[in-house]
Amino acid sequence: MFKLLVLILFLIVLASLGSSLFFMIQDKGKTSRPVKALTVRISASVALFVVLIVGYFAGYIQPHGLYPDAPQASRSGTISQ
Repeated sequence: MFKLLVLILFLIVLASLGSSLFFMIQDKGKTSRPVKALTVRISASVALFVVLIVGYFAGYIQPHGLYPDAPQASRSGTISQ
């Protein structure tokens, strides 16, 4: 359910970005449709950010590095086994 919500919000961001580009080209600056579409994009981006933060603190998502199985480096700079 959480991944579906993130995916939907991400698709809304992309669709809004595409529609604002289309409106900018189509209307040539005569209407406010691109501004409204970009407002929707910003709102969806903020909502996506909030959902990701809430998901992290609720334990739905876990951060990991690029190489999760790699040995951890200690504070002295050497690699511990």
